[in-house]
Amino acid sequence: MKEATKYLSQKCNTDPWFVDRLIISAFLYINQIQLINNRLLLEYCIRENDEDFENLIGFIETINNIKNEFVIEDLIELFEFVISPSDRIINGAIYTPSEIRDYIVRQTFRNNANILNEVTIADISCGCSGFLYTASRELRRRTRNTYQHIFQNQIFGLDIQEYSVTRSRLLLSLLALSEGEDVEEFHFNLHQGDALLFNWEEHYPGFDGFQIIVGNPPYVSARNLDNDAKENVKLWEVCTTGNPDLYIPFFQIGYENLAPNGILGFITMNTFFKSLNGRALRSYFERNNTSIRIIDFGTQQIFKSKSTYTCICFLENMERNYIEYYKSIDKELPTNRNQYSRINYTSLDARKGWNLNENEIISRIEATGTPFGEKYKTRHGIATLKNDIYIFKPVAEDDDYFYLQNGNLYPIEKGICKDILNSNKLSRDINFDTVVEKVLFPYNDEVKPKALDEDFLRENFPRAFEYLQVKRKILAGRDKGKGKYEKWFAFGRTQSLEKVGNKLFFPKFSDKTPSYLISNDDDLLFYNGQAIIGHSEEEMQLIKKILESRLFWYYIKTTSKPYSSAYYSLNGTYMKNFGIPNFNEEDKRFLIEENDQRIIDRFLEDYYGVDLSENAVM
Repeated sequence: MKEATKYLSQKCNTDPWFVDRLIISAFLYINQIQLINNRLLLEYCIRENDEDFENLIGFIETINNIKNEFVIEDLIELFEFVISPSDRIINGAIYTPSEIRDYIVRQTFRNNANILNEVTIADISCGCSGFLYTASRELRRRTRNTYQHIFQNQIFGLDIQEYSVTRSRLLLSLLALSEGEDVEEFHFNLHQGDALLFNWEEHYPGFDGFQIIVGNPPYVSARNLDNDAKENVKLWEVCTTGNPDLYIPFFQIGYENLAPNGILGFITMNTFFKSLNGRALRSYFERNNTSIRIIDFGTQQIFKSKSTYTCICFLENMERNYIEYYKSIDKELPTNRNQYSRINYTSLDARKGWNLNENEIISRIEATGTPFGEKYKTRHGIATLKNDIYIFKPVAEDDDYFYLQNGNLYPIEKGICKDILNSNKLSRDINFDTVVEKVLFPYNDEVKPKALDEDFLRENFPRAFEYLQVKRKILAGRDKGKGKYEKWFAFGRTQSLEKVGNKLFFPKFSDKTPSYLISNDDDLLFYNGQAIIGHSEEEMQLIKKILESRLFWYYIKTTSKPYSSAYYSLNGTYMKNFGIPNFNEEDKRFLIEENDQRIIDRFLEDYYGVDLSENAVM
């Protein structure tokens, strides 16, 4: 529907009224639906003598050129896509595919099969009400209740945007009209308000919770929350660790608005399994023995317009001492509860993060020896905040200078340069010579370097000083112009400047077992990636063999946070609980000297008591 969206953006101003009129009218005209009574839809119906009738004809032609039909599902998708980019960032609206909505609604209906005639269903972040549309349609099919009865007594919605509430009324009215129910006015329980503050009991005295809550909580990262939202999320217990994304409090809000034995079905992000932001939420679930059923899509992308990693969660308002977990390999959805594995809350650790996938194997790995985070020190690379100014591949060199190409060609004195490694490139099989570059290093040669005196820099490295002066305005723009640096030409941060002898470099992200590189050059710097530091060369060789093993990569793929293109994070957060065996000297020597990876893998898996060739616990 991109062409249709493009047409709307060109022909309509930012007022949702004009956009909605075109969408609603096009749907009615294309589907030849007769409208007589419904006052809301009549307001939005464009007539031949209206000034925007010509735009309507153009919009209908655009749709007819795209596809042979224009169904309500297309209308839902259009409503989501015409939300302004700024609103989308703040409110996190995103179109949920119909098959996902259908599945969630059907599963929640199973729990309420005996009371569907009077069941109450809510979406507390409804957007244009795709979920409520699906629920209403399924209720009508199963109960034969009229839409007038369903909208007035069984369907409830809340959204922070008034235009979303309006679109919800329009969508549900069109649903009823398309099935022959053309009444003058429907009574809707659709409210505009902030879910973080909204009190349902104020609107419905005696409110005892909804039997069903469904939806797709807003996809807004913590950094994009406005000041009010940042304050309001603090009102919720599940938001007391890290900087929670907006979807996290919706679990608590939804769960606490369920009726006894009610059920909630969300499609949402899966980052709460392991993240610091999700620690308080995990604790909340564990403390309440919350009945949770999870379908984890892992790295599979569910949404067209957003790259994110998702899961479906069903929460039931009853206590259970276990979580039910299903790992979806190819976006398939389980058909019965026997397909889920059960994981007791007692085997989970809210503080460390939940190991839900292959829980028994991961628990055995983490119970072996000493946790990685207690045994090894890791460090992130330098942070200049303007790498393109400081870091370069020389285009030429002579006895005195490296030549840097950055707009113009600049000679830089060799004495102010150091070797630097981009360890993120080690996610591929790249040798040292390929990844090493030069960095202009305006610091002294002490163990803990300090920025050079400006006069010293000018006198001893005049060409480097001249180059930095040319780039001074750009350097001043770091940290939005508010940065306070040791000297104007110093790096943006002071991290990782000190000299360290043995370093084991590795990337922050990889899509396969990465390369690990050991260096004992205490002058060698690095950026982008990370390194293990402060250990003997023997210890570095030992941990290198472990990190290159099939076992360790299995652990990362199973427990770490996924990123685009099936890359996984190697951040210390996801490595710290990996158990390092307490090897004897003979085993250490064997591992260090052995070069056959298959033998190393088998040896380590025997130590941990797992068999990854069969993916089974021994």
